[in-house]
Amino acid sequence: MSKPIYLDPSYSPEERAKDLVSRMTVEEKASQLRFDAPAVERLGVPEYNYWNEALHGVARAGTATIFPQAIGLAAMFDEDLLQEIAEVIATEGRAKYNEAVRKNDRDIYKGLTFWSPNINIFRDPRWGRGHETYGEDPYLTSRLGVRFIKGLQGDGKTMKLAACAKHFAVHSGPESLRHEFDAQATPKDMNETYLPAFEAAVKEAKVEAVMGAYNRTNGEPCCGSKTLIHDLLREKWGFQGHFTSDCWAIRDFHTHHMVTKTAPESAALALNNGCDVNCGNTYLHVLAALQEGLVNEETITRSAERLFTTRMKLGMFDEDCEYNKIPYEVNDCKEHNALSLKASQKSMVLLKNNGILPLKKESLKNIAVIGPNADSQLMLKGNYYGTASKYTTILEGIQEAVDPDTRVWYAEGCHLYKDRVEGLAKTNDRVSEAVSVAERCDAVVLCLGLDSLIEGEEGDEGNSYAGGDKADLNLPGFQQNLLEAVCGTGTPVILILGAGSAMAIQYAQEHCAAILDVWYPGSHGGTAAADLLFGKVSPSGKLPVTFYHDTADLPEFTDYSMKGRTYRYLETTPLYPFGYGLTYSKVEAAALNAPEAVAKGEPVAIELTLENRGEFDVEEVAQVYVKDLESPNAVRNWSLAAFQRVALAKGEKKTVFLTVQPHELEAVNEQGQRQIESGSFQLFAGISQPDDRSVELTGTSPLSYIVHIK
Repeated sequence: MSKPIYLDPSYSPEERAKDLVSRMTVEEKASQLRFDAPAVERLGVPEYNYWNEALHGVARAGTATIFPQAIGLAAMFDEDLLQEIAEVIATEGRAKYNEAVRKNDRDIYKGLTFWSPNINIFRDPRWGRGHETYGEDPYLTSRLGVRFIKGLQGDGKTMKLAACAKHFAVHSGPESLRHEFDAQATPKDMNETYLPAFEAAVKEAKVEAVMGAYNRTNGEPCCGSKTLIHDLLREKWGFQGHFTSDCWAIRDFHTHHMVTKTAPESAALALNNGCDVNCGNTYLHVLAALQEGLVNEETITRSAERLFTTRMKLGMFDEDCEYNKIPYEVNDCKEHNALSLKASQKSMVLLKNNGILPLKKESLKNIAVIGPNADSQLMLKGNYYGTASKYTTILEGIQEAVDPDTRVWYAEGCHLYKDRVEGLAKTNDRVSEAVSVAERCDAVVLCLGLDSLIEGEEGDEGNSYAGGDKADLNLPGFQQNLLEAVCGTGTPVILILGAGSAMAIQYAQEHCAAILDVWYPGSHGGTAAADLLFGKVSPSGKLPVTFYHDTADLPEFTDYSMKGRTYRYLETTPLYPFGYGLTYSKVEAAALNAPEAVAKGEPVAIELTLENRGEFDVEEVAQVYVKDLESPNAVRNWSLAAFQRVALAKGEKKTVFLTVQPHELEAVNEQGQRQIESGSFQLFAGISQPDDRSVELTGTSPLSYIVHIK
């Protein structure tokens, strides 16, 4: 007897899914729309849980290689390396899945559908979940999102993992309001800023899944929005995969958004508009919605077919799937951890250096490591993390790196966000120890910032008053007091900022000898930081976000207009600009070769020569920005249009080839329509933006020229 179609890999995934679903009762089909889909034993369908996370490593499923948080991965400005990291994550995800299936363990976080990446735009530094994203720029986010998705999904006959682009579409806080908030965005802002990364994920990366957001967008709840899911995602962009709700977001329809009155109505609204799988329990009411005439069986069938198409693409019903033999031994292996360390090194951004860095081991007799993040494992992790087999904190990294005769002094200095370390002590109970330690040392490494307890998702325990968001951009608790006290000793201070977002560190810029932003750098963050501090490698990361002086520079948090936000629309001078980051050398743009004119719709090919005029081997990031000189619909400033990481030995000159695609020359009008409206564009090519603050901080200007569109 021949195999049923759904078990025969010679048929397409779509054909197999249709055949399998056609054999199910309506009750069985409805049950498969839950994130925790039960088994259908009579058809040989095992239970399956769709919920899995892989933001910067396989998360919440035990031991795995832990990479820097997504915002740190963005700071690498390295598409190739990010895809390599995603490929490693996919390999480990498969290895863990294979082993779990052997043990008949089909629990949450054990599947092949990973709800990553987060490609929302980090429009406001107060947003607690911004460190899950690739920053504030839609071009950078698009490029990195596409490559991460491709790395996860692979290019084999079988899909390696199923990636999920989230949270569609206009979502970036406030966390405390997300269950009832209506994000109002103009068609121009939607198509200029909020949507491009999702469009690229669908059209270029062929992402298998998309997740909706908690909030409403322009009046419609995102997980039940006809405009977003049906009209835009499926009809306009041609999305073929499945759509999932954020967790318990559909329940919000009738409990917070008040767009429906009952759970069956909420289930029907989501399902009818194309939400296939419910993270939550509202789809337990799908059959009630069917009985009430709110949905029909064809709609239930359609969603079930989409979900089983994904499972067929992943080879879940194939004995000879090409990834079934990936052994558990590759998980958390030496090679993968070496890649994590490499990423951590490349992600860190040197914001200031008065010449103190790199530190010279031979002349360092006493070094102080101070601060609440100095010996913190949590600061290394970010959120949505797995479990590393080894963590190296900043303190441990420095202890391992110094010469044997160098003494490393340690003081916590203060709690991360509380007013004292010991509950029975007076406020500010650790500062005197920190001052005493600093006074005895040749240099201080001061480790301040945040962690994922006070910067994260709604309900994170340390910051419940702000729902995971930051109330302001200041250092929390008594950290500012500690900073000023340690700087007051006169010992040179190197600030290591561990945080997932921009912070107001004007005092540090004025008083610290150097500042290194390490983000949430992964399990090997301490080793990477020490490698940079002592010059084993040069810092090379660039900021994927703008650092503001204060919240006074920002519009209201709930205002989703892009006016005054991010480097493209900024009307004030930033503390540190997007795209900025120093190295231990002096790299300058030496020559620029590009056409004076190109035909409309054709790319602009650029040859940029960079020269390392310093005394240190480094990596730099070539950056190209475009300013539309004519269109009234152009962004206020300029936009990133191309970038490439470049290795330069000291004294080396290298020409890199960059391409500005026609899409990056388009302006977006008030109706949200994109087109090239200008005949003249100014292109800036160098190692930073062309703004005055970037030039001031880097000491070098990008080269520029005018290109005409024929």
